[in-house]
Formats: sequence, C-alpha cells, structure tokens
Amino acid sequence: MESAPAIQRLLDELERMPGVGPKSAQRIAYWLLNADRETAMRLADAIIEVKDTVHFCSRCFNYAEGDTCEICASKSRDERTLCVVSEPRDISAIERTSAYRGLYHVLGGALSPMEGIGPDDLKITELMARLATEDIAEVVLATNPNVEGETTATYLARIIKPLGIQVSRLASGLPVGGDLEFADEVTLGRAIEARRTL
Repeated sequence: MESAPAIQRLLDELERMPGVGPKSAQRIAYWLLNADRETAMRLADAIIEVKDTVHFCSRCFNYAEGDTCEICASKSRDERTLCVVSEPRDISAIERTSAYRGLYHVLGGALSPMEGIGPDDLKITELMARLATEDIAEVVLATNPNVEGETTATYLARIIKPLGIQVSRLASGLPVGGDLEFADEVTLGRAIEARRTL
C-alpha cells in the first residue's frame, strides 16, 4: 500500500537518521500523526532551535550555545588534565561516570587512512596549540578501542610525549559481569596487559 506523499516524505526523512530503519520510521511517523499539533510543533521547534543555537565550542569543539561550552566555562574543572575524544557524544558518556573532572578536546573523528582521513582533517593542530598555551600536565587519550581509535591514540602519543606531558590511555578489557569464556582474544589480551595489583 502506498503512503500519501506527505507521509512518504516524512518516512524518507526519518529513515535517513542513524539507527532508524523502515519499521522505526513508521512507528515515529504514525506517533506524530496521532499526536496533537502542539506536540508535533514542540518537536519541530526543538529541532529548529538546536540547529540555530548550538555550535562548536571555540576552545574544545564540544557542543555549545555560547562561545565556550559549559565544561570549558566551569571554574570547578581540573584545568591541568585534558581528555581527548573523537566526538562530542563521547564526552556525554565519560561525564555520566562522574569519574573524570578535567577538560576535554574533541578531534571531530579518528584517523582512517582507508577513508582518507588524515591528521589535517581532525582538530589535532588545535590540540597542539592548546598544549603549547595551556598548563596541561596530563593528556588522557579516550578514542574508541577499534583500529581507527588505536591508530589515532598512537599517533597522538607520539607527537605529545616529546612535549614532556604525561600521556595516558583509557584501560580496556572485560566488562563487569562478563564471562571469560565469551570474551574475544583481543579484549582478553588487553585485560591481561592492563591488570593491576590488588
């Protein structure tokens, strides 16, 4: 059965969103059709507002509504520790842990020679400028534990260490509640390498 043109256009736009397939697009579209006009307008207004007001922080490249993001503007953060992440969404994940109180720097991706993404395509020049002008004692490399993330972390460690700044990497290993028999060799190997004394 063919949808009305307006519904089909909505479905097409929803399906362009990451993680939204045809069935999810249908559920969202039909929810919107059944919602009152005010609900649909609140959603539309929120989308327009975020597109009009949110941009990248001039210091760390996190999402911000002002010139700098809330983390960079905060006086309660440890300004001597800098956590380097690939994307702004990585900051949200780390912040949820409440285990890190330093500043961040968002690269805007990860090195991927296969996809043609090199150092000049990321915010590495800006990172090096921050390390030259800010009093940073430690850089925590929090890129993803995949090929691109590891390549990026290795590259950054190589260019940061000569500056005399401590460089650390997020530990990777077994998830809490996981069983050893189901762990892949790479994860288990990393867990063994990152073991700590009790």
